[in-house]
Amino acid sequence: MKLFRILILSLLVVSCASIRVNYDYDVKTNFNTYKTYNYYSDLDTGLSELDTKRLLDVLDSHLLSKELYLSETPDFFINITSSEYVNQSGNSVGVGIGGSGRNIGGGISIGLPIGRAKINRQIQIDFIDEGAIGLFWKAISESAFNPNALPEKREAKLRMIVEKVMSQYPPEH
Repeated sequence: MKLFRILILSLLVVSCASIRVNYDYDVKTNFNTYKTYNYYSDLDTGLSELDTKRLLDVLDSHLLSKELYLSETPDFFINITSSEYVNQSGNSVGVGIGGSGRNIGGGISIGLPIGRAKINRQIQIDFIDEGAIGLFWKAISESAFNPNALPEKREAKLRMIVEKVMSQYPPEH
């Protein structure tokens, strides 16, 4: 029961942060022809080795639920890249001093940031058909990232990202 409470609390904390996803795809693609996939052998996600394993496990699970199967002779390949960036706080307080007198004026003003800078992570997932049209589907997710998060929270966050990303595959056009 204690583990269940921790999991629910973790999901609530993680779910407070929004996940933004942008999609793009080739409108001429017949997505019904794709049944098997694999990852590039030289896949360099930019994530830690453990986070890469977590991400691939979650992605495999979602692809299987969409009746896409991992294969040595795939219909398409998956490439994953990521980057982290610092998002400065948009809040600041202005402090200024000035003076005037006898037609002379002057002033100095500075903005002091309020709050801490936040780390965001961008994960890009590309579906590539090497035998025909090349890149045919792409999703780019952006979300807050805590490099000190516990493994359970990291996995929960990656699961939420994959769920949101895969919610638009295959696209309805």
